[in-house]
Amino acid sequence: MDGVTTITTVFTRIQGNHNRRGSRRQSSECSACSYRLGKTATLSILLSVTLGLSGFFAKCAGAQSPQSVQPATTIEVALDHGVADGPVSGRLLVLFSKKPTPAPMKGPNWFSPEPFFATDVTDLAPGQSMVVTDAADGYPAPLSQLTPGKYYVQAVLHRSFDFADHNNGPGNFYSPVKQVVVGGAGSDGAVLAKLRLSSTIGALRYDQTAHAKVVSQRSNLLSEFHHRDVENRALVLLPPSYEREPDKRYPVYYEITGFGATIKDLQARYPTSKIAAEGVEFIHVMLTGQCQWGHHVYADSATNGPRGESLVNELIPAIDRQFRTIGKPEARFLGGHSSGGWASLWLQVRYPEKFAGVWSTAPDPVDFRDWQGTNLYANRANVYRTADGIRKPLARGRGRTLLWYDNFTKMDDTLGRGGQIRSFEAVFSPLDGTGLPARCWDRRTGAVDPIIVEAWKKFDISLILNENWETLKEPLAGKIHVLMGTQDTFFLTRATELLAERLKELGSDARIEFIEGRNHFNLINPATLQRINSEMAKRYLQTSSRG
Repeated sequence: MDGVTTITTVFTRIQGNHNRRGSRRQSSECSACSYRLGKTATLSILLSVTLGLSGFFAKCAGAQSPQSVQPATTIEVALDHGVADGPVSGRLLVLFSKKPTPAPMKGPNWFSPEPFFATDVTDLAPGQSMVVTDAADGYPAPLSQLTPGKYYVQAVLHRSFDFADHNNGPGNFYSPVKQVVVGGAGSDGAVLAKLRLSSTIGALRYDQTAHAKVVSQRSNLLSEFHHRDVENRALVLLPPSYEREPDKRYPVYYEITGFGATIKDLQARYPTSKIAAEGVEFIHVMLTGQCQWGHHVYADSATNGPRGESLVNELIPAIDRQFRTIGKPEARFLGGHSSGGWASLWLQVRYPEKFAGVWSTAPDPVDFRDWQGTNLYANRANVYRTADGIRKPLARGRGRTLLWYDNFTKMDDTLGRGGQIRSFEAVFSPLDGTGLPARCWDRRTGAVDPIIVEAWKKFDISLILNENWETLKEPLAGKIHVLMGTQDTFFLTRATELLAERLKELGSDARIEFIEGRNHFNLINPATLQRINSEMAKRYLQTSSRG
């Protein structure tokens, strides 16, 4: 079966995975994914893996280290009179690049980040300026420690409520790109650059076609939670026969993308539903999980609000009303990759009676006994270093470390919101004393906070299954399918193995498969995609015949 080892009832191991609530970044696609890179078109279920990920293996240089300490410099950023009618607030980022293209605001690239600096802005009035100094958050080091040389620099004020990436949030302000020289003559105490926020990222416009429809629905649940209007969005792809056969109804495949994808990204790549097998065509609904903190993974949380409840009780019924879906649980399926893989599995477990099956690929950690190499429940757990003091990696590729956990966390915290680490915390953590998602580990030492981990337990899918198996066993029978590479780029393999072991002990018929040698980005190929489509169609034929 496509070089795959399957766990049906038995597990076989193959030898050789800012802002406050209601206010105010990503990449790509991994839970770890979603990582911020480029964009590559791919086949449907694989979208999560590639959107925002092209160029992943190019220049995986990691963090830059300052070579020398420069005289103190500052950057002055002004808000242009023409872009705002009154005072504005948000997260101000000043991004540097050695290259003229792409524009600095397209960064940071998770795998080869260049220097950038950020600070929160409150009530900046049109015509007013603010000065960015060493007091700002800086990656990889304070502003005064920029390595000498020529740079291109650009400022962005990230104020969008519903988009993680400062680069695509409607209403965000940005400056033209300027070239500067760091460490040049007369730079001592000088203003390194004067930038003016003079342009605005416009509202997204969606083109409706005969077979690709963008659904936007105001969520009463989320609007009440956030005290502002919040919309659910989805891209609905209709099968080729939809117009030809006006009396025909269809099963629905809900696919959740990985970290960073937007509806606009999806619309540019998918003109129609191509999910079909065994004589069955599916309406293909694509969901992104976009929110200001990153990917909300359709889980109800203290920061993101009732995302799962809104999907199940508001958006899905709206889609059933608007399109010719069969509109019954036995004709409703789930899938996704990376963050979308976790989200799809979560929805199947959280709402077992609402969906007929899930095909989750390379999910984010599904068992917190291995959080990308760390047992969060262990005494004195630490995500930065082992008990022997060895530094822990976050990503690997081509036989070497691509990311380190401590560096990546620092980059994520400099972004402030919209990055992967804070996205996790916005889902799993309670609110801290300031109304922000509580941090799960000490940012200086990496020491895990056991009190916060206790709150995370209610999102540990493996633990939930273990503690509620008597209730979940029957409604989940035949529904769980998970696919993982044995060499996952973001060290997600072991968590999936632990889930498989636990399900075996529970007597589950879940199918958890490991593909030898595959990583996060090459896990899925066309043959595997077609096999998944075929399995889903067969499952539909089976469940619909019962119904």
